[in-house]
Amino acid sequence: MTSLFRGPITGPKAFAIFASFFVVIIAVNLVLAFKAVSTFPGLEVRNSYVASQTFDAERRAQAALGWTARAAVEGGELVLALTGPDGRPVADAKLGGVFGRATVRTADQALAFAFDGSAWRAPVTAGPGQWHVALTATAADGTPFRQRLDLVLE
Repeated sequence: MTSLFRGPITGPKAFAIFASFFVVIIAVNLVLAFKAVSTFPGLEVRNSYVASQTFDAERRAQAALGWTARAAVEGGELVLALTGPDGRPVADAKLGGVFGRATVRTADQALAFAFDGSAWRAPVTAGPGQWHVALTATAADGTPFRQRLDLVLE
């Protein structure tokens, strides 16, 4: 052993041990804070006040559509069952969206949906874990439909 670890604990040794403990804690906290801020900006809309002005009207219009959406990943494809109030698939909509992780934007994939007669399909690359679909659709009459669907893949 070196001479630093021999002998009694004196004032300078105690201070070095105490100071090194806090240096490690502060360094770890700084790294974690940097990673948290750099990987998820927390920004959903650019200006929340402007977005809130039309929120209730858009929500009522979306609810009037009566659409329900369910998503699943099957064999490298995101399968989206978008049904109307009558239970039949919605075929005359324009769909888009983003498929990705809830906390990391680097895994986001833009969705290019195609209707196969019963469901909307889009190719995706997904591994196990928690994923989300930020679905944006426009009805034939121009009514916007937005929904966030969470998926857990094994």
